[in-house]
Amino acid sequence: MSTPLIELRDIRKAYGGIDTPLVEVVRGISLAIHPGEFVAIVGASGSGKSTLMNILGCLDRPTSGEYYFAGKDVAMLDSDELAWLRREAFGFVFQGYHLIASGSAQENVEMPAIYAGTPAAERHARAAALLDRLGLASRTANRPHQLSGGQQQRVSIARALMNGGHIILADEPTGALDSQSGAEVMALLDELASQGHVVILITHDREVAARAQRVIEIRDGLVVNDSANEQAPPPTSHPGLQAEDLRQRLDRGATESGAWKGELLEALQAAWRVMWINRFRTALTLLGIVIGVASVVVMLAVGEGSKRQVMAQMAAFGSNILYLSGKSATLREPAGLITLDEVAALSGLPQVKMIMPVIGNKMMARHGNNNGSFYVGGNNTYFPEIFNWPVVEGAFFTEADEQSAAAVAVIGQKVRDKLFGPQANALGRYILIENVPFQVLGVLQGKGASSGSEDSDERIVVPYSAAAIRLFGSRDPEYITIAAADSRRVKETEAAIDHLMRKLHNGKQDYELTNDAALIQAEARTQNTLSLMLGSIAAISLLVGGIGVMNIMLMTVRERTREIGIRMATGARQRDILRQFLTEAVLLSMVGGVTGIALAVLIGGGLLLANIAVAFSLGAVLGAFACAVITGVVFGFMPARKAARLDPVKALTSE
Repeated sequence: MSTPLIELRDIRKAYGGIDTPLVEVVRGISLAIHPGEFVAIVGASGSGKSTLMNILGCLDRPTSGEYYFAGKDVAMLDSDELAWLRREAFGFVFQGYHLIASGSAQENVEMPAIYAGTPAAERHARAAALLDRLGLASRTANRPHQLSGGQQQRVSIARALMNGGHIILADEPTGALDSQSGAEVMALLDELASQGHVVILITHDREVAARAQRVIEIRDGLVVNDSANEQAPPPTSHPGLQAEDLRQRLDRGATESGAWKGELLEALQAAWRVMWINRFRTALTLLGIVIGVASVVVMLAVGEGSKRQVMAQMAAFGSNILYLSGKSATLREPAGLITLDEVAALSGLPQVKMIMPVIGNKMMARHGNNNGSFYVGGNNTYFPEIFNWPVVEGAFFTEADEQSAAAVAVIGQKVRDKLFGPQANALGRYILIENVPFQVLGVLQGKGASSGSEDSDERIVVPYSAAAIRLFGSRDPEYITIAAADSRRVKETEAAIDHLMRKLHNGKQDYELTNDAALIQAEARTQNTLSLMLGSIAAISLLVGGIGVMNIMLMTVRERTREIGIRMATGARQRDILRQFLTEAVLLSMVGGVTGIALAVLIGGGLLLANIAVAFSLGAVLGAFACAVITGVVFGFMPARKAARLDPVKALTSE
């Protein structure tokens, strides 16, 4: 005698207990089903036949007793191995059809093959061939609601055969059909039985049961009659259905991981389809993610734009430069001298972009009857660039003027206003500085005062050589102004200058090196803190959006509980269900992230038109999008895990 495909030994199934009365539905059933059998399990409603079918199909576990499939104890199988049995060994045909409403006939038939890892082209061809064989070649793209009951049941049979369907478990397959459709379905089951499939038919109709080779009658959870008790198990000419072969395939299949790419693609397609079907609800859910991402991107862009604007303004006041001057090494020594030769040496450092000796003091200047005390400084031609201080009228003096010690001057706007009158044309006219005539070449841009210092616009700039010869009588600079090659590396520039100066002064530190870079760095830190604060506030919107994703996913799991049961019945593992719903949550968040970024760009454009400083950062955009995706993973995981842990039987019978 061959090993039975299915063997039950004193199987019992009870429900309830603890807070509810204990009800024993199956009360000690023992039977064996061999390859090649067409078995009908018949009984009245409530007799326990559907519960028995769920146990046979590994959708449910017995309370006690032993179940051997192909000689292997089913109680020792883990959830993935049970999923393999449902996927590869069994094929379910339900009274209610149990097709996924959002999928086409072809997609419903292909589902078991997706979880089996069958390549797309192969499963497409097999599904189309099965539907053609069952007379549905013209209905492959139709959804369940577009098919009649008989057509839906034939789709269910095609799905059961997709991975081979070695054992067909048909639960009241004709119960919801008219007589003609019922006859067609029974003819298909007869044909499958004749081809060597094991067919287990669950029915309360004795006429339908009579078509089987073997009839098992159940009453009150017990087998009261089995027509095979006096018969030997039928021989089979189908070696592919032998128990030993299926057991070996089960052992191999338990270690297979399937084709994750195909499963992921199917999950994405299913997720997009569900989002589109419920597009109004999806749009409301996306609103939180969209607002959150857009807020984060815009807030960070405004913060960065403000920071850059403030830093540019600070740079306009010269806060990105260094100053070198002499000082006393000790209390008894005179201050050290900075010479023009040292200026030339420092200019050769790679960290130094520009260098300018300065000599100056407050002096009286007059034109006609107007006079005033102004700061007069001797500078070279780097003055406009180092101080970011352009000439708005006329021109700055040239290198030739510097070489020839020309008596020319560039004046601040308030010097022009006091000596010549508000908005007067001062170009080409002369002023007397300590009775030395200088011709005005240009007027500097208005700059104002910074941090309570003297007004910068009350300044007169003359060539360094002219100041040294005509006004101060000394060629040694009062101090040196140095512009760093990289404003972000002022400290490195300072260290390089200090190293060279120590060498030039024989290790004696009779000089002082200062800078206002700390001011701009402090301002940058303040702006960074502000940007972080704004981004954090905006991130709250993203958090709210994430809660919305979790809420909608929990609702989706509740609405699609039966679909989850169908997927489990066709062989989906817990990780497949987890991946399915997690993919939907992440796709939802990704769509929200992309939409939020697009909205942020539009808002940023509007802010720029309103002359508000905005600076978009690729890092901020990618970070906000990543946060949206992470939100989908974090807030979608709990609903997805809940879906993966559903009981298949309860899921299938849910409303």
